[in-house]
Amino acid sequence: MRIDDQMNEKAILEELSARFKQMRIDSSITRAELADKAMVSVRTIARFESGNDISLENVIKLLKVMRLESNINDLIPDVFDRPSYHVENKVLRKRAGRKPVTSDWKWGDEK
Repeated sequence: MRIDDQMNEKAILEELSARFKQMRIDSSITRAELADKAMVSVRTIARFESGNDISLENVIKLLKVMRLESNINDLIPDVFDRPSYHVENKVLRKRAGRKPVTSDWKWGDEK
């Protein structure tokens, strides 16, 4: 199943968990072996594979053992790899906020 914007958080978690479980099985790695290599408990893996929430740190540990950590770049791309950050005099923003409107545009009914 493809993950899309119509899915709620629980459905996305369940889909990711099912994908991970199938990859582990296809790689012929038992939960015990994975737990030992990732330094997490077998229970943590069981919880994750059944669609329950685990810590992000543990997810990263599991992804590293399965050699999937490079896929994390697709989740949140590096802002410095964007072409707009290589434009001359580009200032890195420190926080989000509204930019002041500097337009002289009016609705037409204003005097």
